[in-house]
Amino acid sequence: MTVGGRLPGLIGVATVGALVLLSLASGLAPLLLASRPDLVAALPKLAAGAIFAASYLALAIGKVPGLAIDRAGVALVGAGLMVAARVLPLEEAYRAVDLDTITLLLGMMIVVAALRVSGFFAVATGWIMAHAQRPLVLLAVVTALSGCFSAFLVNDAICLVLAPLVLDLTRRLGRNPVPCLLAVAMASNVGSTATITGNPQNIMIGSFSRIPYVHFAAVLAPVALAGLVLTAALIALMHRGQLAETVAGERRLPRMTVNRVLLGRALLGTVAMVGLFFAGQPPAKAAVIVGGLLLLTRRMKSRRVYADIDWSLLVMFAGLFIIVAGAQHALLTPQLIASVGRLHLEQVPILAAVTAVLSNLVSNVPAVLVMKPFVEALPDHVTAWLVIAMASTLAGNFTILGSIANLIVVQKAAAVGIEISFWDYFRVGAPLTVITLVIGTLWLWL
Repeated sequence: MTVGGRLPGLIGVATVGALVLLSLASGLAPLLLASRPDLVAALPKLAAGAIFAASYLALAIGKVPGLAIDRAGVALVGAGLMVAARVLPLEEAYRAVDLDTITLLLGMMIVVAALRVSGFFAVATGWIMAHAQRPLVLLAVVTALSGCFSAFLVNDAICLVLAPLVLDLTRRLGRNPVPCLLAVAMASNVGSTATITGNPQNIMIGSFSRIPYVHFAAVLAPVALAGLVLTAALIALMHRGQLAETVAGERRLPRMTVNRVLLGRALLGTVAMVGLFFAGQPPAKAAVIVGGLLLLTRRMKSRRVYADIDWSLLVMFAGLFIIVAGAQHALLTPQLIASVGRLHLEQVPILAAVTAVLSNLVSNVPAVLVMKPFVEALPDHVTAWLVIAMASTLAGNFTILGSIANLIVVQKAAAVGIEISFWDYFRVGAPLTVITLVIGTLWLWL
């Protein structure tokens, strides 16, 4: 490897080393610099700013050059350095973690895992293969299923399940898989706009805002529905040649392993959970109770469910909560809030635009956490949170890197030799993002 090729790694390692030294210096300052109270007071603020900036940069690019660490590791290290640097006492760091969000995510992942293990998604795939063999019908059905499932069962988990099934389905039908894979990713983002349980950022917003589940869905479900129609239409328009292509396929129904008892329990649990959401029960409470009850079975080993849980996502959330709380504690001053207030975030179009841009710079979950303290200064919290939920979610369709759901689908396709290029995604995702953002903004503004 050339020196030029090693340079990003060297810079990454050096930056992390400097950050660790700064954090340790800040933590030890009361002992080493007792005669300089000004430095003792200033170092935690300097460390908080450096940790926050470095963590968000690493989260945006998905790694630290030169180190084998992922987003979850970045968030955990950043959280630890906030505590080490005296930015937050350990007790406050514990309190910064929003347990409602973590609990709801965990419960939803268990429910989705139970549906997958029982064979529900395989049954759905078989039904599609038997009834939706025409390319446009197939595209419409995949879009609808991905969007509807994602509205209630967290889009990242749905993409993990649906992407391999759609790959197998299109191969058996002799169809080019790229348009349907794009539909899985884009529809999962759009459909997840509809409810609090649709995606991780909405789960956080539901916890922060305490907006009732029914009210959230009543306001944003029409935006999601319009977006799903547009998703299918734009993919059909931009990929009409690929939709007409046929490839070698087996053209036979796949063998399905279905446990009818587990399938019945999983479906009953899912329906009960969604019913509890709409009945006004706290989503975290409903999800974790139903998820726990689904583990009570003699037919399925619990570890099969645990294998489907995205533990790294839960770790990333916990770390992000602490990083943002530390930055807020050390850096957020009345003057800064007033400066941001001059952007007129109370106006729906401006708030939507700022959120969409920020979501594409640092990803949607970190963007929502950054916006949280500024929402508290706005006169209408409910509308503001609904705008942020809409914009941060729909902005995820702009590029392949816009959301974790997109990356999941692209990686699943690459694992079997199917390439979805940046341009393949962007030429549909960019116009879809702009149009749906305009629709969502007008819906919430007028």
